[in-house]
This record gives sequence, structure tokens and C-alpha cells, in this order.
Amino acid sequence: MKKGIILTSIIFIILGSLSCEDDPIEAGFEDMINMSIYDYILEHKDKFSSFLRILEKGGIDKTLSAYNPRGIGYTLFLPDNEAVSRYIDNHRQFNSLDELLNDPLYAANLGKYHVLNIGIHSNDFPFGAFPETTLSDDLLTVSFIIETDTSYYMINNQAPVTLPNIEVSNGFIHLLGNTLEPVSLTTYQWLELHDEYSIFKEAVDLTGFDEITNINTKDESANNRPFTLLLEHNSIYHKHGVHSIEDLIEEISPDNHDYTNPSNPLYNYVGYHMLTGNYFIDDFVDNATNYSTYGEVPLNINGLGNDILINRGKEVFDIIIHGPDTTIIDWIGFNYDASNVLTQSGVIHFIDRMMRPVPPSRAILNFGFWEEPYLNQFRNELGEFIIEEPSALSVIEFSGEDLYYVKRSPGETNAWNNDYLLIDGDFSISYTVPKIVQGRYRVILRAERLNTQNAVVEVFIDGAKIGGLVDLSTGGSANNPFQNTVLGTIDFTRYDNHVITVRALIPGNFQWDQIRFEPF
Repeated sequence: MKKGIILTSIIFIILGSLSCEDDPIEAGFEDMINMSIYDYILEHKDKFSSFLRILEKGGIDKTLSAYNPRGIGYTLFLPDNEAVSRYIDNHRQFNSLDELLNDPLYAANLGKYHVLNIGIHSNDFPFGAFPETTLSDDLLTVSFIIETDTSYYMINNQAPVTLPNIEVSNGFIHLLGNTLEPVSLTTYQWLELHDEYSIFKEAVDLTGFDEITNINTKDESANNRPFTLLLEHNSIYHKHGVHSIEDLIEEISPDNHDYTNPSNPLYNYVGYHMLTGNYFIDDFVDNATNYSTYGEVPLNINGLGNDILINRGKEVFDIIIHGPDTTIIDWIGFNYDASNVLTQSGVIHFIDRMMRPVPPSRAILNFGFWEEPYLNQFRNELGEFIIEEPSALSVIEFSGEDLYYVKRSPGETNAWNNDYLLIDGDFSISYTVPKIVQGRYRVILRAERLNTQNAVVEVFIDGAKIGGLVDLSTGGSANNPFQNTVLGTIDFTRYDNHVITVRALIPGNFQWDQIRFEPF
């Protein structure tokens, strides 16, 4: 069947197969409103005694006995005894459950890795990363597997959900067919272990991207930025006549062997496969834009239709003639089922054709400070966080007042991604955005416009003022405080980074969500 990406259709199929609305009593338990996640495991410890011991050893049993202090519940992905036994049988470090329990730190991390810091029903599962991290501060992903006779959810491409939506007093339990293996590999280490991607991996080695792809974004001291890798299987290269790294060099950079030079074609080929930032499959849906890469040009991904298409119209890969109908394949697609692979460096997706850098087209661009690695330490927590080390910022500068990064819970704000920057008083704040394809754009500032104490600001791009004064004290509503303000149009003459500066003309509050560029 055609692998469309209309999420509502996929979810409908999954729900019908899994009976996600099963009455909890039919699952074999009663009075769930008075039963916590931990109580449920105790009631069924004949099935879950192994994982119960892991939770207790790590002290997570107490957490799962209580309500989430944030008021949004917990979600436990619960493997049964057989799943835990298989996990230990395949583990290189432990030969028995007792050996695992003798490492209380490992047991604690393993237990925490199975608990989302939010209660979430399968109706709200994304096609990508869950909206909150686990108690171990890691991301989990979910995919929808549709096969001939069955359909089911898969967590981290590792564990099928065998029974979803056991609702208890402090959240949800989803039963798993396998134990989740915590992410322990960088993207480069993942490539090293998968010989079927050896051609691209050898290109990574030659171009010096081995160091860049070997980062751990949880190492806060290094201030590493996550990236998204789009990856071709060796068999994809073979279809394009590329059977070795030598063939790839002949195809991409036959006359330039200075592979670690950023202007080298092979270097840019590898960098073109790496998007700056973490993007899961559902992040591409309902968007059509250029994504910044580690190469010289951005990559266009269009998710507005039934499928997510890369570089549509840039290269013809195939022409299919079926009777009177002719279909031109002029895009690169995703292997949805295999994608959303998590590593310590970011996420990996798999594509179905060889992807060469092509001249970019203009596209709608939304910039919301995701390029600032300093903010990564705050993104998984709710609250207001003061920027205590301004000198550590990479793409943001400010003066005059304290700057805060603010993260709200879903539904609490209409800011994109539920986060924004906050500064109050007589301020100036600048943001260096990623490279933008040359051409004319309409420029839109998205900021909070409800508070009468908000500032009146003026906006500059690369030092030149755009538009008139922007009075942010009016224009919003209680349901939609963040609003778009059209500043005017601008012509960019080259593909380059640009500096957006917002200054308070009349001091006051400024809550900055995004800056948007629309081809005009």
C-alpha cells in the first residue's frame, strides 16, 4: 500500500487494530481511579516482577506511587518478565537480573528511561518524539507499523506496544513486548556498527565529519548541538551505480581531493545530509521550507501533501508509464517505518534515493532560537530560566536587562514549541539566523501582544531598519496572546546569515517567539 503520511488516517488504522479504547476492566483490573502505576504493577507482579525489582532498586517505585508534582501525570512503558529476560540474555554486561540489580545506577537509569514525565494516551502519540522527556532526561520516539494482518505502535524502533492505555490514577501504562535499550551510541558509533551504510560512513571519515558526528548532546559542558542525519543505504547507492567510496568520489568530487576543505564537493555532499537541529518525522508534516545543513546550501523538504518530499522538482529519478498515465518521480522520499532512530547526537532518517546538493529554492522560514545550543539545557523543563552566562551564547546577544528562556506546558501558550525569550525594560536583543537563500521576503515578527506593559520596539536587519514602530501593548487576545506582525519586505542579495535586532524605543516587556521570512 502507498505509505502516506496523513497522520489522522494512520492513527485511525492503528486504533482500529489495537482497540485503544478498550475498557480497562476488560484488561483484567478494576477500580483503576484509585490505583497508581506502582499499585498496578504490584497487583500483577506475577507478570512484571522483574521490572518491579528494577524500579524498586532505582527508587522509582516511590515516584510511580505518587502524582506528578507538575500535575500532568506519568507514562510507564512496561515490559513483562519475558521481555526483561530477553534483554538480559542479549546484554553484554549482565548475565542475570541479580547482576543488573547489583549496579543500582544502571537499574535507576533503565527504570527512568521507561517513564515519560507526562501522562499520554495513544490517541496523542506523535509520529516522532514524545512531547516530554523521560525521567532520565532522554527522548523516546513512536512509529506506526502497518502490516498485512496487524498494526501497532513501536517505541524507539525497538519495542512493540502490546496493550496500550491502561489508565490509572497518576497516568498511563502501555505494555511492551521488549525492554527498551537506552540510547548509548553517537551517530558515528551507530554508523560504525551498521556495515550496510559503509559508503556514506567512509565519506564521513574522508571529509572529517567523523568528529562532528561523534558528539553526545547530553554533555552539557561541551555545548554540543544536535543534528539530523538523512542517510542512504548501500543498496540505494548501488541503484545509482555507486558501489564503493571510490565510485562516490568519482561521482561527486573527481578532480578535488582536498576532502576536509568546506568548499570541497564531497565535504558539502556529506554536510548536505546533516540538518542543524533535531527534526523528527512529524516535524516535517504540514511544513514546506528550507532546512539549514552543514553544507554550503540548505535542503528543501515539503510535508504539505500525502508524503514528505525532499527537493521536489530538482532532479528526475524515474518516469513510470502505466497505460495512458505517466508519473514523473522528481523527489526523494523517506522510509518512514525505519526512521526516527535516536542517537546521542540527534536523530537518523533513511531516504530512498541518492541525495546530491542542488541549487536551493526560496521557502518559508521560521526561526525560533533552536540554533542556540546554550538553550538546550532548559528545553526539557518548564519554567523561566535566566541566562546567567551571556558570553556562552552563540547566536543571541542582548544588553540592558536580564534575558530569560521560558518554557510552558502544551496548551498554556500559543507560542510555537511552547517556548520564547523574555526580556523587560530598556533592552536591545540580536539574533543571528541561519543562511537564507537570496531573494525578496516578507518579514514577520511573532511576539506577545496582550500585555499593556509591553514595549514599543523597532526592528533592524543587518543594521538597517525594517518597517515602522511596533506597539506590542495591543493586538493580542486571551486565547492568542502571541501574534504575527508584518514588518515589511527585504531583498537579500546573497545566501548568507543575517542579524535580526530588536530594540526597545519605549521600555517594557518583550516576549519573542519567532522571526519569519516568506518568499514575496
